[in-house]
Amino acid sequence: MNEVIDLRSDSVTLPPPEMLQAMGRAQLGDDVYGEDPTVNRLEEMAAELLGMDAALLVPSGTMANLLALMAHCPRGTKLLVGDRSDLWLWEAGGASVLGGLVYHPVPTQPDGELAIADLDAAIFAQDDSQCAIVRLISVENTHCLCGGRVLRLEYLERLESFARERGLALHLDGSRIFNAAVALDRPVREIAAHVDSVSFCLSKGLAAPIGSILTGNREFIANARRLRKMVGGGMRQAGVIAAAGLFALQNMIDRLAEDHDNARRLAAGLVSLPGLRLEPAVPETNMVFWKLEDLDLPVETFLRALEHRGVRVLELGKGRLRAVPHYGITADHIDAAVEAVAGALREA
Repeated sequence: MNEVIDLRSDSVTLPPPEMLQAMGRAQLGDDVYGEDPTVNRLEEMAAELLGMDAALLVPSGTMANLLALMAHCPRGTKLLVGDRSDLWLWEAGGASVLGGLVYHPVPTQPDGELAIADLDAAIFAQDDSQCAIVRLISVENTHCLCGGRVLRLEYLERLESFARERGLALHLDGSRIFNAAVALDRPVREIAAHVDSVSFCLSKGLAAPIGSILTGNREFIANARRLRKMVGGGMRQAGVIAAAGLFALQNMIDRLAEDHDNARRLAAGLVSLPGLRLEPAVPETNMVFWKLEDLDLPVETFLRALEHRGVRVLELGKGRLRAVPHYGITADHIDAAVEAVAGALREA
């Protein structure tokens, strides 16, 4: 196969032709004035899908999370977040820089959960003027760095009870929440029911070219809308973006199961190759992580050899490689990728 098989992320997806056509037909208005009918339909559909009162279209998942943290937490307060979360590691510290908030990272368990005991230990001296007050817990579902793991509904129920007892808000970075729902074979609203707000990406597995959604109650979204304008996220005729999001929510959710199947196919092929160690061995959703067992083989050398064979994967963490099947990747691509990895190992 002469084409490049790009497995670095599901963010490299290109929209299907029908999605592009829908973008070209979109009815438009000024969304900052609340007058874009396509944006309004998308926000209504997203809120209904997640069982929330309201939703807000924003340019990126990073902005969706930033707005959520700032809307939940007054300046000078603290949020509890996993030490392997995207929000802590990959979003440029925005809540501190722009929101005046204090991150308190807690250990992330191998399955992506934040242990209730660790969260409890991180909440102390709430009435002491020397300490920042904890206002929020943020969790991630699916959890990227834990291998695309899905948070169990039983865990979310216990987390919700704990947060309510301690008077804390709960935010879910649900960048890939629809992957979680497909893996659980449950409606996405059953996941969202346990938290106060959810962000999710339209531009990853759902294959839209741009955009994320933030959902919550009406007061929260009204506050987030004002904050969106403050940080430069107010878009005008955003219906061209929203049309892609509408198409994604209507047509691209169920097909995520194909990505999960391809991830398992890839893992099954890789596990048979000498010199690799998969983490975890069997993927739950659309991500496959592995390490090279030959510590003398530089990762950069292996990646160059693999790209020479037309396959791109990502180093995400020191020595940890990630491949993410997505829209546009077929079973034949997966088989070709396994052959390329085997060849790169031999060459390197």
